[in-house]
Amino acid sequence: MAKTIDLQVNAKNISDFKRGYPLILKDAIINSDVLTKEGSIVRLIDRDRKFVAKGYYGIQNKGLGWVLTKNENEEIDFDFFESKIDAAMARREALFADPKTTAFRVFNGEGDGIGGLTIDYFDGFYMMSWYSEGIYSLKHYVYSVFDKIVDFKGIYEKKRFDTKGKYMEQDDFVKGEQGDFPIIVKENGMNFAVNLNEGAMTGIFLDQRDMRQAIRDKYSKGKNVLNTFSYTGAFSVAAALGGSINTTSVDLAKRSLAKTIEQFSVNGIDYEQQDIKVMDVFEYFRYAKRNELKFDLVVLDPPSFARTKKYTFSTAKDYPALLMDAIAITEKNGIIVASTNNASFSMKKFKTFIEEGFAGAGSKYKILEESSLPKDFRTNRDYPEFNYLKVVILQKLK
Repeated sequence: MAKTIDLQVNAKNISDFKRGYPLILKDAIINSDVLTKEGSIVRLIDRDRKFVAKGYYGIQNKGLGWVLTKNENEEIDFDFFESKIDAAMARREALFADPKTTAFRVFNGEGDGIGGLTIDYFDGFYMMSWYSEGIYSLKHYVYSVFDKIVDFKGIYEKKRFDTKGKYMEQDDFVKGEQGDFPIIVKENGMNFAVNLNEGAMTGIFLDQRDMRQAIRDKYSKGKNVLNTFSYTGAFSVAAALGGSINTTSVDLAKRSLAKTIEQFSVNGIDYEQQDIKVMDVFEYFRYAKRNELKFDLVVLDPPSFARTKKYTFSTAKDYPALLMDAIAITEKNGIIVASTNNASFSMKKFKTFIEEGFAGAGSKYKILEESSLPKDFRTNRDYPEFNYLKVVILQKLK
């Protein structure tokens, strides 16, 4: 059994933990110097040594670990993990039963009761993502639970850490049968090719499922569509299936060309009738302006941070300028899908970026709809910072 260590909580943070705040922030702990081995079970106590909560030590971003229970007598053992995983899978029962969707999140970290662990489902295959050495040291509980209660084809894992607590990504086959990749999964009836053994990315970001459906069903028919930071072109596929007259997918990564062709092809779409550009998005904006190109629908879903030979981009600083570039090549009454997965600012702050962008462009807009993470990416409503995805669909009025 893992060693248990007492951690004294700063008085100002005790009420947060009692209300259910799950992340053990470094600044919340007085005696963090007693922590040595990740994976240790920790008891959070006040200055009078009264119990506050119990969790584990695992370095992740600004945290030292995650709270797992507020019940002093609850053991962090096989039964604990079984109860959390079983409950999470029961919450996704409708998704498991939906033949039109065979890829989704099964377990969403702290939202399902175990911070630092996510589990995704891909048509019988499961992918575990471990975000600290601490939670990874408890993996035997998770894999034992799967052996007992889950019918799986195969399991893969991604270790998103290194032994120094820094961020890294690595994936590996764990058990069951190995996939013949790419495998084709469905999402609201659309097909997507995914690989669980080619590094950090699988080929599709599952958290944007609702937005792909919206683009296909409501915003793309008869439209000329630009998909920036397009990755494998999933938004472009959705637009083409929704009846767009053309899609242009732009991404700097060389692999994006073959991957986008693959996604079009598994949906029976002639990729040669679509435009796929391997180039810097900022260069493309300038190219589009020079050639007086205009689009009816522009998708802006940049990474939180990116660096190229010429640019350093951060959504927290540069989103208004990015939006101004998009506005300049959007038709009047055209649609802009503004999205970010940066957890460091709120939806309210994101909307100020939108206001700044349109003001800078001398343009006006109205918000058609806004959304965040889909239901399978379960979060705690009381802590919006964990609901990182922010999407606002805008109409350019002039």
